[in-house]
Amino acid sequence: MLKTRVITALVLLVAFLAALFSLSPPAWAAFAGLLVVPAAWEWAKLIKLQPSACGLYVLAVLAICAALFGSAMPDARSDRLEFAVYLGASLFWMVVVPLWLWRSWLPQTRWLAALTGLLVLVPTWLALVELRKLGPLLLLLLMSVAWISDSAAYFAGRRFGRHKLAPAISPGKTWEGVAGAALAVSLYAAIWSFAWQAYFPQLFQSMRFGAFGMLLFLWLLTAIGIYGDLFESALKRRAGVKDSGALLPGHGGVLDRIDALTSVLPVAALVYLS
Repeated sequence: MLKTRVITALVLLVAFLAALFSLSPPAWAAFAGLLVVPAAWEWAKLIKLQPSACGLYVLAVLAICAALFGSAMPDARSDRLEFAVYLGASLFWMVVVPLWLWRSWLPQTRWLAALTGLLVLVPTWLALVELRKLGPLLLLLLMSVAWISDSAAYFAGRRFGRHKLAPAISPGKTWEGVAGAALAVSLYAAIWSFAWQAYFPQLFQSMRFGAFGMLLFLWLLTAIGIYGDLFESALKRRAGVKDSGALLPGHGGVLDRIDALTSVLPVAALVYLS
């Protein structure tokens, strides 16, 4: 199982990096859409839409993404629209989701759950497209926050985990895992603040933060990423499934791999693109 998981992760990473650093903007937008399509299908299955409705839901997500891409012109109207998308998604992850998880509540009707999926998936796609315009390396560094946090939480939780973070939602997650994620991200912030400042000063300047501000920002993204992970876990628990899908051997579905990114990227985009 671990071998399959590692091989799948390596294949995905190579394909992602090749696309990130080589594709034209329209081709990258299409590539990002390839992530959204299976994620939208998995979301539709989690909220128990009928198969025909699942297909329509995927088409609706793609149509909204295409409309946003078509309207992405360098003018004030486009800027206001994108700001509204990122702001709405950020408020959802920073205010609504914590409240829902605290109250052990999820959208009860399919139409509300479907709208919630749009608020989760569409801003993620838009952030992938727009953040890359600032530089592929910057987008990679921002996405790495979620990956490093998730990996550190997993290993720290397995080794030191004693106190459950949210046992009713995800019994495997622990406060020790959260501490491990915070420590790993703190080290990552130090690398950003010093090594990148020394060797890639232009990149560091684009990050808008000093060393301490960068640490606080990455801690914020880490916390929001944990909420994204817990929210998808809550949906899976209600649906009675372990994974959102079976597309990725050893990993489950696409949503299982991008759950933290769906919350991290719109908040990062709000900061960098507003």
